[in-house]
Amino acid sequence: MSHYNFKKITVVPSAKDFVDIVLSKTQRKTPTVIHRHFKISRIRQFYTKKVKFAQQTFHDRLATVVAEFPKLDDIHPFYADLMNVLYDKDHYKLALGQVNSAKHLIDGVARDYVRLMKFGDSLYRCKQLKRAALGRMCTIMKRQNQSLQYLEQVRQHLARLPSIDPNTRTILVCGFPNVGKSSFMNKVTRADVEVQPYAFTTKSLFVGHLDYRYLRWQVVDTPGILDHPLEDRNTIEMQAITALAHLRAAVLFVMDIAEQCSYSIEQQIQLFENIKPLFANKPLVVALNKTDIITPEELREDARVALAKLEEDGVTLLPMSTLTEEGITA
Repeated sequence: MSHYNFKKITVVPSAKDFVDIVLSKTQRKTPTVIHRHFKISRIRQFYTKKVKFAQQTFHDRLATVVAEFPKLDDIHPFYADLMNVLYDKDHYKLALGQVNSAKHLIDGVARDYVRLMKFGDSLYRCKQLKRAALGRMCTIMKRQNQSLQYLEQVRQHLARLPSIDPNTRTILVCGFPNVGKSSFMNKVTRADVEVQPYAFTTKSLFVGHLDYRYLRWQVVDTPGILDHPLEDRNTIEMQAITALAHLRAAVLFVMDIAEQCSYSIEQQIQLFENIKPLFANKPLVVALNKTDIITPEELREDARVALAKLEEDGVTLLPMSTLTEEGITA
């Protein structure tokens, strides 16, 4: 399985910049002096060299674009699914496919015109063939403008994705929005995640690291998951679902027992039951956050019963407060 460093993908220029780069390079790197009294073989060679150089430069640059973008079938399913959520998989493959066919079309144009150049019987004819060849290559490139712009947007987005190693020890922090996931993350790791008293402050996956008993752990803070059917979820929520499904990780489900997140304890337990199948075969702890405001013993009767039922099902409950650091410091 390939490992990709998304931050190292080369910038994809627009079609106009692509054409400008190739034409100026062809001008600089190939001979520039030719006279009509030169032997015809020398004139043909002069213009053939220009056509071949332009074709090779286009070919190399387009091959780099195609090679550097990740192949969805080769990378870890976590990243493949995340990319499918952020930008449609078919659209992405189509854009890469079009850039790849442009490369083959340019190769074909160069081949045809190099063949025609052998029949050029004067400087004027050879020069016109060279102009036609470069013109057709540039037209092919200009038609790819949308694909190139789309791939540049994907590249910028990929570069902003956190460097999550799907194969290392991981703790996934999840739960409703505004239950204290980011506050927990800021306490245990050096990550500086924005914390605000409203939902969806965390709009993407955040990663931090902590050392516990001489082992390095990767902590992933997922955006809040709202309780509604999978097909109705938005892009931010789908990122959390993708991470839960594909990362081999210990899961920390955070509940706000003070109910300051606008969801009752029953609603939070219902969400937990809804997404519990994703946690199959993963170590699982439910953190009862905000014990500085209300302790589990002080909860109303029905909430205590609901939590006790969770415990009977074998779920570990851990009282915790990100304010007093109770249950956080080991």
